Amino acid sequence: MRIAKVVGNVVSTVKDVSYEGYKLLIIENLDGSGKREIAFDAADAGVGDTVLLIADGGGSTIVLDDKEVVADITICGVIDHYTIGDETVPC
Repeated sequence: MRIAKVVGNVVSTVKDVSYEGYKLLIIENLDGSGKREIAFDAADAGVGDTVLLIADGGGSTIVLDDKEVVADITICGVIDHYTIGDETVPC
């Protein structure tokens, strides 16, 4: 699992029929690399949200409840805040 920030939406007028009904978002990894990727959204996330990612195709099929979809990265949760030591940080 990884943590990322949603930085944009993907708009597609034509896509594979197995992807219909799924929202795709652009995420920026918060691991210091700044790498941007496209992720399926199973948590109703939006631009600006800090999110929890599943970076595993098998996990994605479980979260999306779809054995036919091929997904490497899926957003499975929106993070409201996190705590390090005694400090709680809002997202």
